[in-house]
Amino acid sequence: MSVVRSHRYSVADADLEEFLARRASLIATVRAAHPGLTHTALILLEDGTYSDTWHWATGEQMGAAFAALPTLPEAPLTMALTKDATALNGRLVDER
Repeated sequence: MSVVRSHRYSVADADLEEFLARRASLIATVRAAHPGLTHTALILLEDGTYSDTWHWATGEQMGAAFAALPTLPEAPLTMALTKDATALNGRLVDER
């Protein structure tokens, strides 16, 4: 089963377009170096925060990618537009 990192954060409305562009660049860069990233999903929740899930083929691939994240300039540029960020890792148990 795949593994998931789930992020939750806020993005100011004025920063959303730039955030989406930076997030797309970050995802492309991560995928180029770590092809285990199978898909991502960004969801606007009813409280105005975002849930951002990144699905990985294996825990090892996710771990390697997130260990390399500090070396990617796109990561701090993207996250600079968020506030109150949290992250959790999990394992996909059921998907229909």
